[in-house]
Amino acid sequence: MLNKYKGYALITAFVLLANSLSAQIIGIGSRSKSTNPINTISYDNPQKFTVGGIEVKGVKFLDPNTLISVSGLSVNSQITIPGEAISSAVRRLMDQGIIEEVSINVLRIEDNKAFLEIDLKERPRLNKIQIEGTKKADVETIEELVSENRGKVITEALVKNMQLLIKKHYIEKGFLYTTVQVEQIDDTVRVNNATLIFDIDRKEKVKIDEIVVTGIEQVPEWKLLSKLKKTKERAPLRVFTPSKYVPKQYKEDKQAMIDWLNKKGYRNAQVVTDSVVSNENGNVDLYLHMNEGNRFFYREITWTGNYLHSSDTLAMILGIKKGDLYNPEELEKKINGIPQNDISSFYMDDGYLYFNCTPIEVAVEGDSIDIEMRIFEGKQAIINRIILNGNTKTSDHVVMRELLTRPGQKFSKTDLIETTQRLSKLGYFDPQTIDPRPIPQADGTVDIEYNVDEKSNDQIELSGGWGGIQGFVGTFGIVFNNFAIKDITKFRKYRPLPKGDGQQFSIRFQANGGFQNYSVSFTEPWLGGKKPNSFSVSLFHSAQDYGKLQKRIERLYGNSGFNPYFGFGGLGGSSFYSGFFKNTGGSITYGKRLNWPDRNFNLSSTLSYQYYDVENSFLLANFRNGQAHDISLNANISRYSLDNPQFTRAGSSISLTASFNPPYSLFGTNKSTDELQWIEGHKWMFDADWYMPVVGKLVFHAKANMGFLGKYSDEVGYSPFGRYVVGGAGMGLQNAYNIGVELIGLRGYDEGVVHEKTLAEQSAEVTGATSSNGQLSRQGGIIYNKFAAELRYPISLNPQATIYALSFLEAGNSWGSYKDYNPFRLRRSAGVGVRVFMAAFGLLGFDYGYGFDPIPGIQNKGLKKFTFSIGQQIR
Repeated sequence: MLNKYKGYALITAFVLLANSLSAQIIGIGSRSKSTNPINTISYDNPQKFTVGGIEVKGVKFLDPNTLISVSGLSVNSQITIPGEAISSAVRRLMDQGIIEEVSINVLRIEDNKAFLEIDLKERPRLNKIQIEGTKKADVETIEELVSENRGKVITEALVKNMQLLIKKHYIEKGFLYTTVQVEQIDDTVRVNNATLIFDIDRKEKVKIDEIVVTGIEQVPEWKLLSKLKKTKERAPLRVFTPSKYVPKQYKEDKQAMIDWLNKKGYRNAQVVTDSVVSNENGNVDLYLHMNEGNRFFYREITWTGNYLHSSDTLAMILGIKKGDLYNPEELEKKINGIPQNDISSFYMDDGYLYFNCTPIEVAVEGDSIDIEMRIFEGKQAIINRIILNGNTKTSDHVVMRELLTRPGQKFSKTDLIETTQRLSKLGYFDPQTIDPRPIPQADGTVDIEYNVDEKSNDQIELSGGWGGIQGFVGTFGIVFNNFAIKDITKFRKYRPLPKGDGQQFSIRFQANGGFQNYSVSFTEPWLGGKKPNSFSVSLFHSAQDYGKLQKRIERLYGNSGFNPYFGFGGLGGSSFYSGFFKNTGGSITYGKRLNWPDRNFNLSSTLSYQYYDVENSFLLANFRNGQAHDISLNANISRYSLDNPQFTRAGSSISLTASFNPPYSLFGTNKSTDELQWIEGHKWMFDADWYMPVVGKLVFHAKANMGFLGKYSDEVGYSPFGRYVVGGAGMGLQNAYNIGVELIGLRGYDEGVVHEKTLAEQSAEVTGATSSNGQLSRQGGIIYNKFAAELRYPISLNPQATIYALSFLEAGNSWGSYKDYNPFRLRRSAGVGVRVFMAAFGLLGFDYGYGFDPIPGIQNKGLKKFTFSIGQQIR
């Protein structure tokens, strides 16, 4: 289709006439009687007149007074008719690009006064946009690109810009030869409106057949080509980075090659020439001729302008020595890019906000470079004000109490960075958009503005269904992570509950197959509101009724003795099986942030009580009947420095927890473990996670987890509760059998099967799934070790749906005695997975693992296992 703009020929004619003949565009007419007949105007004899009045005709949307002003004509001014003033007025109006036709008429002449009329036709406005020639899936995207132009006057520039936007969209997808034709159609319903129809022909995607690099002598060509991240040759198996030629990406990749060579010491590396050649296949070949130049090294680094700190001190912090490879990017990082360990932090943490260090090459001789570090120290800056923007739901005091930057203190770059991490850790704001901005003031102070973008972080879990012998399966859970208990009686603030004070309130119900679980908890992170001392209280109750499970089995399978979990001879069959396992308890926790060894440490203590009521239970092999009381005091010390809780790129998290029961056996109690009344012993758990960026967005994650149970008395032995059950996702067997144990995930293996049995366990013929009497038991260990390494890559960093893929290597095991403990005897696995963090549901995990090592009594070598987790990182 061709462009059709009505009146363009007429406009061009008017402009040409206005430029060549000074008065040919003047219309002469008579609308009223005049004292001086207008037919006396002669083109051969121009006359001077005073403008008596100006009228505007044909206006629908534009302001007449503005048009008169733009024309340059004004009442009472002197003009010559015909003359330059009239032709200039026409040109000025046409130059606005919003008028299609214009003429200036003399209505009448009275007493040497000329009354003028500006007669014009406005260009139509864009009412509709119609996309043709492309896939339906692209139509919506294209409309979004150009939709902001609706209602604007249709001009050549407007149409051209819209064409370029559409072409750019397809060029960035590899459709280099896309064409866009435009047709304008007048709107028959709305006056002075029109529709633009864009006919798109994207043609074939342009791929890269060959990339040829010449001129490189010291660097392997394949390594250099690997730096072209988005510009790749066509290959049969290329999937994740498809070959396509996109000029913008090609330009960025060329610069990436130069930057990489610069980092390797090739200071003068350059692309001498490059060409893009179309070939007979409709694709392109890329030819790059490069010059890597010589490799350079540091020789002398001198310092000037430093009065506060000696050159030796600054050189030690910089960490670059004579003979090191010349790397401008690394040099810049050591000056400004490594928080707490760079030169700028050394100054700015002492208030020198205006500090600046500029490295200058003062000599280049042979392969050596001398650098002069020119320093401007400036004055110390004191913080004047703190400004918060974006926290519409969260109370100011909740944000302010997390800030390490306070009015009256010296400015500190490290405090600013750590404050950003603290705000991210709260979970109330999008970590990607937290933006702290120092604003220098004229008096030498500085205001600090924190810009945050609130996100919803309340979580809800709601599910229901019908699950075989379990019957109805239902779960309801909700977590309010920014709760405000002080507003609990202010019903107008319920959305659905009052928010803003940073407290956490959660409640959860679960039921299936005779299993029920109820829990409620509340946490105040700033008890008293003045210090970061946290207080938490929680209550819970769990119960498994085996009689209900037995009845469901008999209704489904009769008295055949078959059970879908345990096979023939297991739970179910001709004899009725009854029993239960109940666990009720609560805990109180008090925590405190520490300032030593650094501000990332926390110390907490928990007093907890649990009551177990067990009858004919198969959940724990060595505790089947009786009641038990578990009173324990837990102490935890941890250090947390992760930069982002949803997708961590850097930092570490370390935790050591110790739990102690009173030593009842010292007072002559607890003589029988089968009828235990008071649980005793001690328990130790260590967890460590470490994150490091590898390249680009790729992140390496290493972790280690260990647990140990201790005893006070050989006669009583180790507690049957709290043992380590290793395997699977660490979510529990059948959602019900997580009572009384510590669940440890190990991907690639079934739930609870990873265990090194003691001789006593082997003699009892315990396989980890069924015992000799057909009753289910989990073989938990008193020791466990687990190690893992992951590579993580983000797919989406949207705060409402953070998604990343991972690959993992994992190894772990549990042991039933210290005598058999062997930290080098681990069950290994490997696999891939995906994590999805959704604000409403928390963390969802999907993993597919391959177990390499057999478990005695279980034929699972080479087992492929899919695991699912929700609301937690797999420990």
